[in-house]
Amino acid sequence: MWFTENCLPQSYFYDEAQKLAPRLLGCVLVRRDAEGMITAGRIVETEAYSSEDAASHSYRGITPRNAPMFGPPGYSYVYFTYGMHHCFNVTAAREGMGEAVLLRALEPLAGLEQMALYRSVSLQHPRALYMLCSGPGKLCQAMGLNRDFNRTALFTLQSGLWLAPPENSGPFLYDASPRIGISEAAELPWRFTLRENGFLSRPARPALPPADNR
Repeated sequence: MWFTENCLPQSYFYDEAQKLAPRLLGCVLVRRDAEGMITAGRIVETEAYSSEDAASHSYRGITPRNAPMFGPPGYSYVYFTYGMHHCFNVTAAREGMGEAVLLRALEPLAGLEQMALYRSVSLQHPRALYMLCSGPGKLCQAMGLNRDFNRTALFTLQSGLWLAPPENSGPFLYDASPRIGISEAAELPWRFTLRENGFLSRPARPALPPADNR
């Protein structure tokens, strides 16, 4: 598995969130636990957030909760929401900018039995693979991610949690559409989805002409 020994360099994340978000599509989120077990999924859906965006946690400035967004790029920002689930973000741009990319869905690649256990999903279910990571809370649960993983460097294998490059160089066709579940700045087409992928949290409704991210 190519993603177990490869990770993106930190320089990859030095880009505005709305530009980094589509570039993360096709990349792989990988976790190696203390016992060496690998769980991994291909990123198929992302959303961009910046400090100039009223829907962003960073919009009103830095706080103890959102501080990772203002830190260096290439780190995780994990928060707990609605008293129910965690959400996993990747910091972007430059330190002090307050930008991040939310990972909304993964296509499961490795560690499926462990994911199913974390999600209390039977792999015998006809839609089991879709049910594992098709949403920001689901993917955190399936990967065993919580606030303990906040501020993790995602550009080194030593962290036990990293982002690996795509298996192929692309191009990856994607669609851009409005983000989900927000009331502020809802018109911004900053949700990015791999076209015709069957693991999205919900179908894409393109708001911009189709594009590719390579």
